[in-house]
Amino acid sequence: MIKKKSLKFSTKGNCDIINISDDIADALSSSGLRDGTVTVFCVGSTGGIMTCEYEPGLAADIKDFFQKIIPQNKSYKHDETWGDANGHSHLRASLLGSSVSVPFIDKKLVLGTWQQVVFIDFDNRPRSREVILQFIGEPR
Repeated sequence: MIKKKSLKFSTKGNCDIINISDDIADALSSSGLRDGTVTVFCVGSTGGIMTCEYEPGLAADIKDFFQKIIPQNKSYKHDETWGDANGHSHLRASLLGSSVSVPFIDKKLVLGTWQQVVFIDFDNRPRSREVILQFIGEPR
């Protein structure tokens, strides 16, 4: 059985990291499914999805990491094409990826003790975002 849910939220941009684990768990609990997998997919090309330990120190480290490997204040060919100064955002999102799959067993996401699913907005401005959840699994 396949079920889907859309999460919509606003972000601040500039590597804003949002923990969406509880939203996914809530959607799972109302899905009517017991065991399976959820695909968490970011709609858009300047955001990404990953798992990590969501805490302030690591969130700062993640922002620093992306700034070091793909700096915001550098000129990119994409910026010349569209003039929106977010070439770094597209590169960061491409590197991170737009989705993760998480198994669920007995109506619970299979995540480590300190592991959460997070959305990262790499764009250079606040945005309205959408994440699609597609649950594939066995009914209760």
